[in-house]
Amino acid sequence: MKVELLAYTPDADKIVSAAAKLCYAKSDIGTLMDGLTPEKVAEFLDTLTRLGHESPVEHASFTFGIEGVSRALLAQITRHRIASFSVQSQRYVEKSGFDYITPPEIASIPEAAELFEQEMKHDAEVYSRLRELLIEKHKAAFIAEGMDEKEASRAAGKKANEDARFVLPNACDTRIIMTMNTRSLYNFFELRCCNRAQWEIRALAIEMLKLVKGVAPLLFSAAGPACVRGKCSEGPMTCGKSAQVRNFFREM
Repeated sequence: MKVELLAYTPDADKIVSAAAKLCYAKSDIGTLMDGLTPEKVAEFLDTLTRLGHESPVEHASFTFGIEGVSRALLAQITRHRIASFSVQSQRYVEKSGFDYITPPEIASIPEAAELFEQEMKHDAEVYSRLRELLIEKHKAAFIAEGMDEKEASRAAGKKANEDARFVLPNACDTRIIMTMNTRSLYNFFELRCCNRAQWEIRALAIEMLKLVKGVAPLLFSAAGPACVRGKCSEGPMTCGKSAQVRNFFREM
């Protein structure tokens, strides 16, 4: 897994503080940024956290580049609907010899790891053979419609991907560019940094949190699973390790 912070709102802590100041003071737009010292910024952000007033934090956004993750993760992350996603297409990108993500629990059992690897190899072989058969059919049809051979081959390859991809597994790798505002990230971290989150998306969420803390430390000082700011939200399904979890994220 590789995660990069590609772009973000400059001075995010200060921009959010200015938005909060606008809500609670008589300052006009021209003087809004005046007097926003580091101490004042910290004070405004602390007040927002205590009041649970989250609308001002929506003015700061963060864009991540993500690769080396599975299509299974993609199915989870796109449930966070207040976000923008661009995903590598299996329709336009040919995936012969695809990379794949092996779950740690499978990797820890030699027999399971070998079986998993065999299945990935088999899936790749079936995918490639399906593409060959589909390309042959589509190329003949395109030539019959009047395309030259080179153009027909290119068009047939793209069209073949469309149906051959149906045999690709959830383990198949993908690449994502994702943008979220701070409020959406709070929700994302609360759900996905939790010990009960699925291992891959939890690992991603922790890496993302480290990155945003590096550029907006005050804004994300209390970010993390629900138990960081209060009690566990999982009820009877709690991991029972709230104290350890709080320490981990507070020391991050």
